[in-house]
Amino acid sequence: MEIVTLPGQREGGKVWLVGAGPGDVELLTLKAYRILKSADVVLYDALVSEEIMSLVPFDAEKIAVGKRAGKHSANQDEINQLLVTKGCTRKNVVRLKGGDPFIFGRGGEELQSLVEAGLEFEVVPGITAASGTSSYAGIPLTHRDHAQGVTFITGHCQLGSRPMNWTNYANPNNTLVIYMGILNAGIISQGLIDAGRSAQTPVAIVSKATTSEQRRFIGNLGELEQLAADPELKMPALMIIGEVVQLADTLNWFTPETHSETPAVSYEL
Repeated sequence: MEIVTLPGQREGGKVWLVGAGPGDVELLTLKAYRILKSADVVLYDALVSEEIMSLVPFDAEKIAVGKRAGKHSANQDEINQLLVTKGCTRKNVVRLKGGDPFIFGRGGEELQSLVEAGLEFEVVPGITAASGTSSYAGIPLTHRDHAQGVTFITGHCQLGSRPMNWTNYANPNNTLVIYMGILNAGIISQGLIDAGRSAQTPVAIVSKATTSEQRRFIGNLGELEQLAADPELKMPALMIIGEVVQLADTLNWFTPETHSETPAVSYEL
């Protein structure tokens, strides 16, 4: 898509690509908090929590551009063009993404459009969903006795038409974290089992992680599709596959009650 700039309307604006973290408002970085408080316009994803959006100034323009599987949303070309348009006409433009914008967040694609348009930008990293989810679920992603490595992959709808080489991800000594995989749980499970991963490999699906609605659905790889179909599972949800999941009960510390006891954000920067 050709990015269209607006000649003569540039006012020295800047675009901030900001990671909102996995959900808990207190997992925002201090820099992200400061940038949000000074925003003139915020383009935000569906996975950004209401608590985080409440930090945006009341008079700032707020534009929902969320992308959610199975639901209508702005396509990526439209988002790229909107970023350029706002960047040409507004002073502080924030592109707010759940998790970290450079891990399955298409942040690189959006920045490429800004480079093409000659706009100034800055990136503020966020805690990615894998790190936040595993920490709040009591599941270390690596452990000397259980996993010597960890791999992040996406399991969205392209799996059906672009089959993955599951042999690359069937190493029993690695933890596998799958973003956007709920709709393809059956494909994922069968692919890994066919590639040699045991059907008894522990798995967890964590729903609405780091929030007061967090739920864990724990079983084994052979049950993954059944776990993903649980009617109580709400989006967003992340899959963690590997021996480290067996530590979930021992190391679990987070409860909705824990979250409700957390004081409201009141930083002054």
